[in-house]
Amino acid sequence: MVDAGRLPGNGRGESHGSRGQRWAARAALALALASLAAPLIIAGLVGVVLLLIGVAGIGVAAGGLWVALSHRGILRTIGVAVAAVAILGVVISFIVAHFWWVVLVTLAGWLLADIVARLALRGDETRMPEQEQAPPLHPFMIMNPRSGGGRVIHFRLAEQAEALGARVALLDGPEHIDVAALAQDAVAHGADLLGVAGGDGTQALVAGVAAEHNVPFLVISAGTRNHFALDLGLDCDDPSRCLDALRDGVELRIDLGTVNGRAFVNNVSFGAYAAVVQKPEYRDDKTRTTLRELPDALAADTGARLEVHADEVRIEAPAALLVSNNPYGTDSPTEVSRRPRLDRGTLGVIGVRIDNALQAAGLVWRARSPGLTIMSATEVTVTADAPDLPAGVDGEALMLSTPVRCAIRPGALRVRVPRDRPGHSARPIVDWRRVRHLAIAQDPAASPVRSGSDRD
Repeated sequence: MVDAGRLPGNGRGESHGSRGQRWAARAALALALASLAAPLIIAGLVGVVLLLIGVAGIGVAAGGLWVALSHRGILRTIGVAVAAVAILGVVISFIVAHFWWVVLVTLAGWLLADIVARLALRGDETRMPEQEQAPPLHPFMIMNPRSGGGRVIHFRLAEQAEALGARVALLDGPEHIDVAALAQDAVAHGADLLGVAGGDGTQALVAGVAAEHNVPFLVISAGTRNHFALDLGLDCDDPSRCLDALRDGVELRIDLGTVNGRAFVNNVSFGAYAAVVQKPEYRDDKTRTTLRELPDALAADTGARLEVHADEVRIEAPAALLVSNNPYGTDSPTEVSRRPRLDRGTLGVIGVRIDNALQAAGLVWRARSPGLTIMSATEVTVTADAPDLPAGVDGEALMLSTPVRCAIRPGALRVRVPRDRPGHSARPIVDWRRVRHLAIAQDPAASPVRSGSDRD
């Protein structure tokens, strides 16, 4: 695994933090190491053997799932059965050896380490800086009543926005509407804020216009998954709370990704997933379409062969590639779909190449698997043995001319968000690299300045 992530701090990859943060980071590392050592301390050599059995079982299960996803018919059934038997075997082994309580102790230790690590990371560096701004005078909102299963209608978003002085354009007709042109026209007629209640693809188009004219952009969490809204800390249960930004909002300066000049707020996918997204039936039945089309998308002799250059790093023939507007969290399985910040000025790059079940298992057994690349970059170029390449841009299926160039525009987008929002006080995402750097950082005040006579 290639990991070229950048750390916030003083420009050398260090982050001193306060004295309390440094001691919390040291305590978190101590708890994490104690959790790792717990099976050996409690159960001795038997504990080590059982942990190896657990890791091996997970690896076999990963291989079985790869067979299930990359094949149809009897091989898919066999793959699912192998994965189920592997997991069941691990569970039975732990129960028979009375090892389950050791696992619980280890998990409890990790949970406590995670809590303490979040305390160490809590501070200004874990959140994007906010700027005070006056409320907009002429806000313009674009709303899709069909997005998110009708959340615009259910929460009466248009009526509430108009009550706050906004002009609202509803995308309720059967004809296709060019939302970018609609946003351009609104700015030309004096709009000083552009807002969107819709999917991430629609948001990205309007965000590009807002960045072009340097006007604030407001996100309303009325989509299905609301990835962008979640990373901004917005309330995704009640999208009407996003409208509070019109009267009591603050501004975030965030980055904007571009792919062949088109803006994206979340990510661009290439390879297997992008091929599946191209299917017309994907939008109506994502799971069934994915299971039906993925074997062909993963086949080595179908589709375009990708070659990726991420800054100076070359990624050869990945089966799937994800380029994101700022990197996703990779330190915890629960955080792989979240981006800790959106203002680091880098693209996140995740490339996966799996040719067989053994390589799939290797992703579990070896952290530095040659089939997995995780890194940051400022520019990514994707070439292929085809003039056009299927891609998923913020969930929208597109065909892009090769070579495809992805770039980052640091601080290009002014996002207006409510002052009071759930993610504002949410727990920071744990980055164990930052925890480690905090733990080993020296207190600048603790280093005495020696006088000339002291040096003699």
